[in-house]
Amino acid sequence: MAETREEWIKKRAYALWEEEGYPTGRDSIHWEQARHERETLDGSAASSNGKEAKPKAKRTVTATKRAATGAKTNGVDTPAAKRTASRKTAS
Repeated sequence: MAETREEWIKKRAYALWEEEGYPTGRDSIHWEQARHERETLDGSAASSNGKEAKPKAKRTVTATKRAATGAKTNGVDTPAAKRTASRKTAS
């Protein structure tokens, strides 16, 4: 018999509680963590046609690119890097 989503979350929350040494008053934290883990698993599960569904990659801007373009970092404007030309002069 297949395990329901709720049963999976219940078992995972119990396992988290055991792993932490049976603390009191953290049941809702364990439940939410288990629920989040299940959602993550559901999001990475195979698609309806049997092929693995790949999560969409987040587009990030690298720190180097941010510095080169003068983008904001944590709300602070960083100036664009100065470019210097190195030209050889004819002697």
